[in-house]
Amino acid sequence: MSASDFRQIAIRRETGKPERLFRAAVSAFCALPRPSRREITQLEDLTLPLFDNVSVEARRFVAAALSESEYAPLGLVRRLCDESVDIAAPLLIRSPVLSDVALIALIGRHGLPHARAILRRPNLNPAIADLIRILERPRLVHPDGDAQLSPSVAMPAAPEAVPGTIADSGLAPGELADNIRRRLRSMMAPNAPSSPALPAGEATPRAGAYQRLKTTALTGNNTFFQTALADALDIDFPTARAITEKSGYSSLIDALRALDLPEEQAFLLTSATFPGQFAHAESIRLFLERYRVLHRDVALDRVRDWKAASVGARIRANGARLNAG
Repeated sequence: MSASDFRQIAIRRETGKPERLFRAAVSAFCALPRPSRREITQLEDLTLPLFDNVSVEARRFVAAALSESEYAPLGLVRRLCDESVDIAAPLLIRSPVLSDVALIALIGRHGLPHARAILRRPNLNPAIADLIRILERPRLVHPDGDAQLSPSVAMPAAPEAVPGTIADSGLAPGELADNIRRRLRSMMAPNAPSSPALPAGEATPRAGAYQRLKTTALTGNNTFFQTALADALDIDFPTARAITEKSGYSSLIDALRALDLPEEQAFLLTSATFPGQFAHAESIRLFLERYRVLHRDVALDRVRDWKAASVGARIRANGARLNAG
């Protein structure tokens, strides 16, 4: 299967049944040795609208197929991970695209079934492993037995002591819980998806950032909007310009999600910047679905990538000037 085969599947999206198209698109994508960013976005655009119309078996097949891919579209992976554990398990155990913060968020949303699958990940962060053991052994948090557990949740036997984990820490139960909470907070602080602002070192959005973005977007002058976007994200102007001058709005979604804007505000800014992309209701629905499934920590990672690329370009340019001199 080649890249052209994958693109042909996307072109024929209207002619195939959702189930067959869903499986075929992912199979073609997995056959690509090194998919481009465009092909990754294309797979996400193709599969997410089909997601609710395919069977559990198709979702399970796709989760297994993408479980070891470092190029798997994050929006699709997140959607699959929010399914029941019998579907999500391959991704929870093996997917390299799930960050520590994403794993903690999944444990928070889905509890022990997802947590137990995550515990099987190789090289799992010890703080997350300790969190899962705390969930399985609530007396570590409530040593007096005051934790009220659902009778449907069966707690396994205590794990054997592993150096560096809660089993051999030597701390009292309350100290254990506090210690683990501190470690988890320190892990999540840099890019917690629920944080209302960009993390330290990422330039907090200024008060009224959305108002300025909206005002400049509605002027019809791209330069004004690009400047406001660069200021809000603390990125350089060429990067902001590239975000708004691409053929699609995928990068702009990343930028607006990193700013934690509500979907209504994000749509107004995107439709003002890319008016030709929203000719009918289906295109609007697709935008909203893509925006909803994009987790903020993923968007923040992409903003960091832009900054790193910008710094790298400046270093290379300076080196070239020095060599020329």
